[in-house]
Amino acid sequence: MNDMRAALYDRYGPPEVLYEGRVPVPVPRPGEVLVRVHATSVNGGELYGRGGRVRLVTGRRFPQRTGMDFTGEIARAEGAVTGLREGDRVWGLLGRRFGSAAEYVAVRPRQLSYAPANLGLIEAASLPAGTTAITALKAEARLQPGERLLVRGASGGIGSVAVQLGKALGAHVTGLAGSGNLDFVRSLGADEAFSYTTTGPADLGAFDVVLDTFGTEHRAFRRLLAPGGRMVSIAFDMDHPARSLSYLLASTVHGPRRVRFFSGNPKHDLFAELARYAESGAIRPVVDTVHPLADIATAHRALEAGGVRGKHVIRVV
Repeated sequence: MNDMRAALYDRYGPPEVLYEGRVPVPVPRPGEVLVRVHATSVNGGELYGRGGRVRLVTGRRFPQRTGMDFTGEIARAEGAVTGLREGDRVWGLLGRRFGSAAEYVAVRPRQLSYAPANLGLIEAASLPAGTTAITALKAEARLQPGERLLVRGASGGIGSVAVQLGKALGAHVTGLAGSGNLDFVRSLGADEAFSYTTTGPADLGAFDVVLDTFGTEHRAFRRLLAPGGRMVSIAFDMDHPARSLSYLLASTVHGPRRVRFFSGNPKHDLFAELARYAESGAIRPVVDTVHPLADIATAHRALEAGGVRGKHVIRVV
């Protein structure tokens, strides 16, 4: 086993630059395990990476890889790694790098946990981004039972988990989504669902917590916060990055209604917590479409088009 299939691109550009190629199988370093990947999902950060919008970080060396999260099984665990055995079903995240859209990944055990026992590894691949929803609502916003929660992007990969988690935490949940996804958002447990094309911030009431997955109109949605309210943003405006980031940074220290911004890099305990929510039935996977690895360009194109319900999953096995 010298090489493996992987999604690659040789230049920045539209989804069509992606192709299935071959690269060497990673060799685990001391303390790492080798995971045979069953599936991954397409995340917004990968669209920015492939499009060259963060090339100051990704650089100019090609071919480049894509994929952040994964589900799979342990293919090799050296003696120095305790608690994991070959064949164990796991899920996790590579961290702040790309490359999980491939047959194998090498990771440290802290970057993964056991996958939910009640889910297949293909459908489970729609959920790892849900760790961001847990961090946003529990650690950052400290959402309490009875509070009013607004989720922007309620039908997407993170938003669909946030709606379910909000209900599990006892909140009154309002979702903003595309007009064609309102019934879907209600089916996730939302008490109310509105179309962002016909309902603006001025048409909404006050909220204790606002979770923003879009990164735009921060000022307008911040005004919706009730006294003591908290807004958590997991994105910034890529069309106006300097202005957007400046506002986010300033709002974390000024004013009575502060905006919390973070970029997720979850570890073992967070994946284990997400697995417990999935096994209890409080959070269920939402798969929009399953694509083979060879069709990863189609998956990227579909996510860019919008209107996604949950996640576009890439089946690797």
